[in-house]
Amino acid sequence: MKIKCCQTHIEHALDMFVAEQNTFPILTELTEEEKISTICDYCDVAAIYLVANE
Repeated sequence: MKIKCCQTHIEHALDMFVAEQNTFPILTELTEEEKISTICDYCDVAAIYLVANE
């Protein structure tokens, strides 16, 4: 499971990940290149973080 999110939705993304996966995620910050082309999964703002299990 991978969730790309902005600063506003980071807490929601973490909550959703834990609820669905029953484990803690790995939180990483996207690179500058990835930030330019990646949109938040919850809104139309540029994503800053990746919440994932790998």
